[in-house]
Amino acid sequence: MRLTVSGFGHNERIPDEYAFGTPHPVDHVQFSDNRNPALSWTDVPERAKSLIIVCVDSDVPSKPDDVNQVGRMVPASLPRGSFYHWVMVDIPTTVTGIEAGFCSDGITKRGKQDPAGPPGSRQGINDYTSWFAGDTDMEGTYYGYDGPCPPWNDSIMHHYHFILYASDMEHCPVTGDFTGKEVEDSLKGHVVDQVSVTGVYTLNQSLRNQ
Repeated sequence: MRLTVSGFGHNERIPDEYAFGTPHPVDHVQFSDNRNPALSWTDVPERAKSLIIVCVDSDVPSKPDDVNQVGRMVPASLPRGSFYHWVMVDIPTTVTGIEAGFCSDGITKRGKQDPAGPPGSRQGINDYTSWFAGDTDMEGTYYGYDGPCPPWNDSIMHHYHFILYASDMEHCPVTGDFTGKEVEDSLKGHVVDQVSVTGVYTLNQSLRNQ
């Protein structure tokens, strides 16, 4: 398969319009346009029965001690984990792409409850659901796409992997408020093909100026 993501190539910077947050000169971070990028793909295997989209940040700090703390930096040596920004399953193999802003166009506080998607598809929750838990203004269940907003004081670029899976299952065996991790676990042994495009993003001005 071949996958194209609008606005950037593999290992290139993600434009701000596809991010959840952008830098602010005083408050460090402000809301951005939060549009999903356009995705298009070709060469889906004939034996595939459905498609799955996942977007995951593989550089999330494993400890929150230094995150977004004035006068401190998240060290590059800190072990990193995953943060899922988007998961969509049961995409028909007849679908060949998704337009920019079709699934997300702006920030919905407390989360989008019924994000748009191709007919027949289902979207799970992203990890802003857990990140905003306890926040009186933002807490909620975040379905669909919500873009990058890494710690503004992180010393490394974050890598966002847009992954397209072709599955031999017509329906992914996940239900309810399913997560990216649950989907990837359910796909073990059922992936016919997969392809990915990785974009990078940061709120750290010193890295953005390089």
